[in-house]
Amino acid sequence: MADISLLRHPRGVAPLASGLVLTGAIALLTAWLGNQPAVARLGLGALTLAILGGIILGNTLYPALHDRCGEGVQFAKQKLLRLGIILYGFRLTFQQVLDVGVSGVVIDALMLTSTFLLACWLGRKVLKLDRETAWLIGAGSSICGAAAVLATEPVIKASPTKVAVAVATVVIFGTAAIFLYPLIWHGIATLFPDISPAAFGVYTGSTMHEVAQVVAAGHAISPETENAAVIAKMLRVMMLAPFLVIVGMLVRRRTPEAGGTPQRITFPWFALLFILVALFNSTHLVPPAALAVINQLDNVLLAMAMAALGLTTQIGQLKKAGLRPLLLGLLLFIWLIIGGGAINVAVHALLS
Repeated sequence: MADISLLRHPRGVAPLASGLVLTGAIALLTAWLGNQPAVARLGLGALTLAILGGIILGNTLYPALHDRCGEGVQFAKQKLLRLGIILYGFRLTFQQVLDVGVSGVVIDALMLTSTFLLACWLGRKVLKLDRETAWLIGAGSSICGAAAVLATEPVIKASPTKVAVAVATVVIFGTAAIFLYPLIWHGIATLFPDISPAAFGVYTGSTMHEVAQVVAAGHAISPETENAAVIAKMLRVMMLAPFLVIVGMLVRRRTPEAGGTPQRITFPWFALLFILVALFNSTHLVPPAALAVINQLDNVLLAMAMAALGLTTQIGQLKKAGLRPLLLGLLLFIWLIIGGGAINVAVHALLS
């Protein structure tokens, strides 16, 4: 609803429309490109190609177009992504959600807790970062990337500079994961053929940074992996609200004079709506023809969101972040891949 103000602003309509046209054009072009035999043989999914196309334009032509397209690109990156995730529920049934089950919730909780605590220890004790930067990078790495960073910022009252640094680190390593995880899967499938695509999907959803990145990586592997990855990721995103409550309590305990008015906690409603849509889809009330149209629309929305994510990923963010925050992001990235794999294997072994 907040976006209605764009329509009232004299400059609001053009940047919104231009940005949506730009992201739509990238989505359609990369979809066509993905169907070409030479590109299809590379094994890159349409969503991965959309991000790649966005990154290339984002670091070449897009800076000159930002003033004219910025509103629409941000709209695609935030609103269209959430709508695309909600509509993704029409690809799933509640039985698939239940299949992720208790083990998925336990894995997500362990990954969130271990990653954030590791960020606090490494950031403060080893790398000597300030508390706010360490906490912001930890929140982004342990829950849902830039969205978690932005949600944590008002709770700990961090400066805009620290927020920008934290966002840069999680975007950089999360984007790298899009290309790394399919390679990891091919190696695991060769060495450990008993690991199913769905199990790897839970691993993907429980260890990657952003929702968009999870969708792209899972899509590049298989539909089964993508479905399990999205479910695991949505369960993890829903843990953002209790996480913010606990962080707020810690802040008030350490700085009681700054307690003041309690901060408003924003619940990620799109994650809950995703589950409700999957539940509704389990009733099989939607005709197959309508489902096909919804899924096609969802593909376009997600591809536009991926293109927007790529457009806003600037290589210059590496310089802004500095060495120590980047090193913390890298160490957490390694933990998510290796430690996350160990936690996934251990939990599945104990609860299977």
